[in-house]
Amino acid sequence: MVSFFVKYGTLLVIIGLILIFTILNDRFLTYSNFADILRSISIVTLVALGVTFTLIVGGFDLSVGSTVSLATVASASALVWYRQELLVALLIPILIGILIGLINAFITIKIRIPDLLATLAVMYIVNGIQLTYTKGFSIYNNMPMSDGTTAPGKFIPSFLFIGQGEIAGVPFPAIFMIVCVILVHLFLTFTRAGRLLYMTGSNREAARLSGVAVQRYRTLAYVLSGLFAGIAGIVLASRIGTGQVSAGAPLLMDGVAAALIGYSVLGSGKPNAFGTFIGAVLIGILLNGLTMLNVPYYAQDIIKGAILIGALAFTFYQNKQEIKM
Repeated sequence: MVSFFVKYGTLLVIIGLILIFTILNDRFLTYSNFADILRSISIVTLVALGVTFTLIVGGFDLSVGSTVSLATVASASALVWYRQELLVALLIPILIGILIGLINAFITIKIRIPDLLATLAVMYIVNGIQLTYTKGFSIYNNMPMSDGTTAPGKFIPSFLFIGQGEIAGVPFPAIFMIVCVILVHLFLTFTRAGRLLYMTGSNREAARLSGVAVQRYRTLAYVLSGLFAGIAGIVLASRIGTGQVSAGAPLLMDGVAAALIGYSVLGSGKPNAFGTFIGAVLIGILLNGLTMLNVPYYAQDIIKGAILIGALAFTFYQNKQEIKM
């Protein structure tokens, strides 16, 4: 019985939350509300997928929230300040994310500063860069410029579609999120690179002695983390229609929580794409239901933290049982 709850506990919690919120609010179990939940978790899931890669190799990336913020203002400024088209507005944030990933990898692998400290420092640097670049102001259509003129560009419809559009009544961000989850799952499960990432994280020295290019795969993990954070910044900017400064900061803890909750999904006991997605769904349903019940946002963090503790407790219990066996 205990092993059943350890394996399926997260899914049971999600089902239980849906039942509770449905009873307490008759508007919860509607298609429009679930579409809103999927739209809202799409950004968190992208961030969490990036974090998942670093967790797989035994690392950790605290800079993802700041990377999302910088990517958001970068895409917004390309459109509003410089009147660029869709390709440029997509390419610049992606390149920024990859660059930050490379910087994280260089500091952690070459300089050998511990992951938490290195990415914490990069988080502050990137946050300072985006605030300096924008002078602390959000970027929006028809905003006044420092020379007294009005911003020459605007958010174009093709860009806004990424975060606000729908295909056959399904939010496009949700479709994009699911495609990304499937691709990451296939990559980690069925490719040689995915297996070597797991091997690197499980025992770095043993992997090195087996001929695995450990440093290369650690670098890949951080680059992918930065890439997904950059993509998340694009989706965020297109969803809110502004380049809001520090908009990605709250996504850090939600993304980390989703990735860590993923450990306990179906008793996997390791970072994985499907578990990360389920973790994001759990957080999305929880926050949506609490918001509909008018629970204050500061109290939501307490409940979210308690859920995370429960999920991790199941994970560590399972790992202990496997060690005994």
